Amino acid sequence: MSKNQLAVLDTGEANRRILAKDEYRADFRRVEAASLKRRTRLASAEGKRIFARCFYSFQASMYFVSALGRTKLPHEYVEQIEQAVRNKLEEGTKEINQAIDGAELLFKNHSIESAATYDTVALDVEVGITSALGRRYFELIHKLDQLMPLLQTLEIEEVITEKQVEQQRSKFKRLVLAMSSTTRNFAVGCRRRMNEADAKKEESDTKRAKAGPEKGAGIAESNVATVVQAEPVLAEVNVTEQQDDPEERVAVELAPVELAP
Repeated sequence: MSKNQLAVLDTGEANRRILAKDEYRADFRRVEAASLKRRTRLASAEGKRIFARCFYSFQASMYFVSALGRTKLPHEYVEQIEQAVRNKLEEGTKEINQAIDGAELLFKNHSIESAATYDTVALDVEVGITSALGRRYFELIHKLDQLMPLLQTLEIEEVITEKQVEQQRSKFKRLVLAMSSTTRNFAVGCRRRMNEADAKKEESDTKRAKAGPEKGAGIAESNVATVVQAEPVLAEVNVTEQQDDPEERVAVELAPVELAP
């Protein structure tokens, strides 16, 4: 640990504590997409924790919707989800940009020349970005990280109150966190629809399988009925053929026999 004359400073322990939390670990085993490698450098506690908690979870949920969802669900349904997420990201980015612009204006109006910096070590790691929406979320987290020290600077300079800072901090943390929750809910909805589609397919296959033997049994019963109906007719024909006319038999017996000369 590094030291100065008055304080013992962080040398990375905060980052190790954040990254060691099991609840932040997303299940990324089913994500088979290629990824664009980027380095992240986050200084604020809010940016670090939201990144560790939400970034890979967001990407895993969007991969499930975009890649796996398209294998069983209508593409229009998946595209609607993607557009909804894109709209949310655009709205969130716009709000944070406006907050950054507002903070920088207050810096200018109060002749503040530099922003506060963090004494803890920045979180600097390489990550993989698997989609355009994942890239937008990556950028949104970094915008939040950019805003946090500006708000704290304004608080230190007594331009805004601690209450105002806390309100702004909570508002924008919820905004970024909500994006991960939204995509997770979309993924759960997709999974439910996929399971329903599988259940309907199995039910249809079962009905077809049952219909086959029943149809065959019906044909066999029909053939048996035809044979049974035909037997009395054949019996009547045989009886008719075997019966002789008594008069014809008597006539044959009494006919005179002609002898040859």
